[in-house]
Amino acid sequence: MSGEFIACLTTLFVLAAIGAPIAYAILIGSFVYLATGGQGIGIAGKILMDGMYNSFILLAVPLFIVAANIMNAGTISDRLLGFCVALVGRFRGGLGHVNIVASLIFSGMSGSAVADAAGIGKIIIGMMTKGGQYPRGYAAAITAASATIGPIIPPSIPMVLYALVSNTSIGYLFLGGIVPGLLMGAVLMAMNSWLAHRRGFALETPVPFSELPARTVNAFPALLMPAILLYGIYGGVTTPTEAAAVAAFYALLLSALFYRALSPVALFHILVESARSSAAVGLVIGGALILNYVVASENIPALVAQSLVGLDVTPTMFLLGVMLLLLLLGCVLDATTIILVIIPLFLPACRELGIDLVHFGVVAVVNCMIGLITPPYGILLFVINAVTRIPLSEMIREIWPFLGVLVAALLLLVLVPGIVLWLPRLFGYAG
Repeated sequence: MSGEFIACLTTLFVLAAIGAPIAYAILIGSFVYLATGGQGIGIAGKILMDGMYNSFILLAVPLFIVAANIMNAGTISDRLLGFCVALVGRFRGGLGHVNIVASLIFSGMSGSAVADAAGIGKIIIGMMTKGGQYPRGYAAAITAASATIGPIIPPSIPMVLYALVSNTSIGYLFLGGIVPGLLMGAVLMAMNSWLAHRRGFALETPVPFSELPARTVNAFPALLMPAILLYGIYGGVTTPTEAAAVAAFYALLLSALFYRALSPVALFHILVESARSSAAVGLVIGGALILNYVVASENIPALVAQSLVGLDVTPTMFLLGVMLLLLLLGCVLDATTIILVIIPLFLPACRELGIDLVHFGVVAVVNCMIGLITPPYGILLFVINAVTRIPLSEMIREIWPFLGVLVAALLLLVLVPGIVLWLPRLFGYAG
């Protein structure tokens, strides 16, 4: 390991430790490497331009962000919640089930855990805490836990980023996320049901079955979006990036024309907010592209792969070790940074050990999503705290049972690759 690389890492960690945004810490650390190594800073510009030019798929990120923000601003979220209340609200812990099912449906539209938590999550926390039916911390915790499903079921912004660094088919990654996402929903609903019976949460007034058809019709145009996206990608009609554009356009049509719930002023604010969110992700992507050049220059991925060759490490042991490391990193780093900076280090070792990159990508993204609710730095906990003012201490006290069942689901995905790979193989994946 060269002195330039040590200087780069030292700068990065010092800046991150004093609270600098991680994107700036990565960029400045990379510039220090280039400067101390006698390379022109202009190289960074060339790496950025090449990385962006060769990554058409990155356009999907701002488009999915726009789609999610439009759905939150229009009445689409409200209509979906009305449908979910009629469907599963009648059981004990019903609004907890509604929370999870709404996340499962919304995840087929937004691709973002933060959009899920800030949008549909804020509404349902208000429903759960009204009249003291559920403790505030419990409502916030189950909302954060269910929002982790958002980027697992397609579309998924983290999977787009993983496809960027691994050259894996985004279509097969999206397919690989469907069954794990449903599994995560199932274990969360099981835990919610158990806790609701144990703690005696009140039963909701059931919505008459006669109202279900009307509520389904009301939400049907919104429920069509996941089907349109999946048919577009797997029917060969659109690329994933074009599907993201279709998602944004369809959300706009629904909110502005069909439901008439979006004014030109609101649309302007949505576009501005989406641009800010996209720029924040873009900064991390830019920093990661330059840092990946630095890591490649130091030949670190090859060194990691070679170090494993001499060891008697099975693919399963390697996967479990990486997942444990990612869980620990998830306590202090955001998912975008882990996917763009940390995960590329392990890809050569995966190839060396014969680990399928679609399987690895899906379990790594699930792992990163669990990191979003892992104290002390669970970003989703901070997001919900910001939009509801529910104290973090109350959320953290209630999050552990949901965190436990999600980690158990992750372990199952690691040990049984067929759960991830069944659907991709059904559609012709040869991995």
